[in-house]
Amino acid sequence: MEKRKLVITQNLEQDLLVQVKAVIPDWELVASKEKEVWQEQVKDAEIIAGWRRGLDEYCLGPDSKLKWLQSWSAGVDSMPLEKLAARKIMLTSANGVHAYPISETIFALMLGLTRKIHTYVKNQQARVWDHAHMKLEIHEKTIGIIGVGAIGSETAKIAKAFGMKVLGVRNSGKPAEFVDEMYTTEQLHLVLPQCDYVVVTLPHTKETHHLFGAEQFKQMKSTAFFINIGRGEIVVEEELVVALHDGTIAGAGLDVFETEPLSTESPLWEMDNVIITPHTAGSTEHYNQRVVENILIPNLKNYLSGEPLSINLVDYSKGY
Repeated sequence: MEKRKLVITQNLEQDLLVQVKAVIPDWELVASKEKEVWQEQVKDAEIIAGWRRGLDEYCLGPDSKLKWLQSWSAGVDSMPLEKLAARKIMLTSANGVHAYPISETIFALMLGLTRKIHTYVKNQQARVWDHAHMKLEIHEKTIGIIGVGAIGSETAKIAKAFGMKVLGVRNSGKPAEFVDEMYTTEQLHLVLPQCDYVVVTLPHTKETHHLFGAEQFKQMKSTAFFINIGRGEIVVEEELVVALHDGTIAGAGLDVFETEPLSTESPLWEMDNVIITPHTAGSTEHYNQRVVENILIPNLKNYLSGEPLSINLVDYSKGY
């Protein structure tokens, strides 16, 4: 009898592989980041963990046995969602894995802009001793968190340590711990004028595409900072450049961009009021461990017992 198969398109530490194997002792377990290893294996895999570009041509054919796909990233917008939905393949994301590292990056960007750390680093490289008109502080300011999920909630928690007023935006408008006032997406125009920091943690969907453009930047304070660690496509990048150049907003911390890598021709590189990170906000030494132990294994146990996947099951109608 042919064994059921789980393919993980990642190189995992041995202790993590042992934990997975303990749950499926009678299954064949294949784990490798190398295409030469997984491309032949995924054709008859029942479960695949970790999406790779071009993977669909191997695992979504007419004879595919695939029933469940576990993403290795929180965002699933790069996946063939329509094909997966049509074949009724369950999709789970890695949402929640990034809450600590991304919230740390958010505050690194906020504090860097507020206390002009990026300016001082440039001055250090040029051996220039200059005050640079640094005067702002983050304590007791107002932060608007656009997208209060796992990352947004952790960000709100940290904000309270700085005595900040926290405004949140989520589709449901449902209250959340550490958020002083919650709004719906339709009320974004009420939130932006109040904020000293606007932090975008949203996924990219049809509804969030180009949610931020010239109109939204004009609604913000001229002293406000814009932080985007969600997806670049949420922002009309050319209009953000104009807003930064004209002083419509004070500055930006950007980890994501409409096109990645960011073109060397982009004016964002040369702007003194911008800090750029190369889509690394979610990077952490604990990434694989959290995906495996907090998401994959608990869902795998449910799957084997015939119960619904309880963690991060993607709603195809919403795109997340």
